[in-house]
Amino acid sequence: MSSKRGKNRSPDLEITGLEKSFSNDGIQVQVLKDVSCSVYPGEMIGVVGASGVGKTTFLHILGTLDRPTNGSVLHFGQNAFSWDDSRLSRFRNEKIGFVFQSHHLLPEFSALENVMMPCILSGISRSEAADRAKNILDELGLGHRIDYRPGNMSGGEQQRVALARAMVRQPRILLADEPTGNLDQKNGEKVVELIFSLNHRYGTTVVLVTHDLSIARKMDRCLGLTDGRAVALGREKLKDFGVEKD
Repeated sequence: MSSKRGKNRSPDLEITGLEKSFSNDGIQVQVLKDVSCSVYPGEMIGVVGASGVGKTTFLHILGTLDRPTNGSVLHFGQNAFSWDDSRLSRFRNEKIGFVFQSHHLLPEFSALENVMMPCILSGISRSEAADRAKNILDELGLGHRIDYRPGNMSGGEQQRVALARAMVRQPRILLADEPTGNLDQKNGEKVVELIFSLNHRYGTTVVLVTHDLSIARKMDRCLGLTDGRAVALGREKLKDFGVEKD
């Protein structure tokens, strides 16, 4: 699904006047001051900015892992933050996938068992969970690694398992926070290619934080966070927002 077609539909994410503050030794620190933007179905959005401007905080709020201090965030036209924690958790498990800089795989479980976890937590039977996990691992080129534990896989393989876990339930939104940050160039490029292929195959909306210029340039569009606000960026402005290597 292209971003042009997506913009003819209601946004998956509609952020208005988003603010987020933290208390640090009794002092209120405002990280996000007035962020407003919309993300449409099937779009690939890059989020860039210097270290410490709130990119991860922004992503955590979009993923309902954290709550805003003020402002509104609508997920598919609904105010998910008005729900209780139980309903919010079910929504997050079903509709949103996460990939972080560190893979956060459970070391005592195999690749297959790690990928099955979101399905099992949602009440899907173990047999169906295993089938879904095998299918997505095969799709990401890891069918020969299903019985391997994380410690016996390369860094690139571990991150692909994390991507499989994020996508096993085919969420509508994938949030990725520096997913290539701990990988060498070759493995980083492989992970990014897989994210793009999943976007094209499933129409998954992707919001991806990156410092990598080559990745940012491939996005449908980029948002730069600066002074607590979001700025729409053209490709020529990316280097002004902490996007470093090419």
